[in-house]
Amino acid sequence: MQEETVELVLSDSGPGIPPGLEQRIFDPFFTTKEVGAGTGLGLSITYGIIQEHQGAISVSSQPGEGATFLIQLPLADTPAVGEAEPVR
Repeated sequence: MQEETVELVLSDSGPGIPPGLEQRIFDPFFTTKEVGAGTGLGLSITYGIIQEHQGAISVSSQPGEGATFLIQLPLADTPAVGEAEPVR
C-alpha cells in the first residue's frame, strides 16, 4: 500500500459475519441469503473495483455486533480534468 492513502471505514450494527466466513464474503456468488434473494456479487464486484485502483478492502466482525469494512485507496498523483489539486 502506498504511503499516501485515503481510508474509508464503514460499520453497521447488524448481526455480524459468522466466524470463518470473513474471507469468503468477497468470493463471487457467495451468499448466506435464501435462494433467489441475492446473487452474491456485490462484495466481489466491490473487491475487484478496489483492486483495480491499487487499493485494499478488509472486514472485521464479531457475531451480534455488526461488521466494519476498511477501504484503503491511494491518493491520485494528479487531479482529473476539471478537478482541483488534492489537499495534502
